[in-house]
Amino acid sequence: MSSQEKWAARWRALIKTAAWWLFWPAVAVIAWGELKPASGAESLVWDKALHFTAYFGLAWLATLAWGRRIRPLLILAVILALGGLLEILQTMVGRDGEWGDMLANALGGVAGMVLALLMFWLARVVDARRGD
Repeated sequence: MSSQEKWAARWRALIKTAAWWLFWPAVAVIAWGELKPASGAESLVWDKALHFTAYFGLAWLATLAWGRRIRPLLILAVILALGGLLEILQTMVGRDGEWGDMLANALGGVAGMVLALLMFWLARVVDARRGD
């Protein structure tokens, strides 16, 4: 294995480890954000952008951390199930669960997963060209 290949392998391991470690605090922050009392200051567009961004990040991190061992669609399904559970729990803490939030979660989750898969594909392309 050349020094470039070793360097690339180390970076991939570092990215995977960092994604794993960042995923769990992200889950906690998102759960807190969705279950805390509503401030009433969020506009409809801003609220949906927050949901999109949060689930984009979760899916991106989870796919980077586990996407080579677990099927990415299974990862996405688990993340969207978490979003659904949090929307249901919101109704129990005095907030409104909304289908629009679930749609924003799903769109963000798909976009995050696709970005991570594109990163995996790009890494394979670079490795293949380096091997020529």
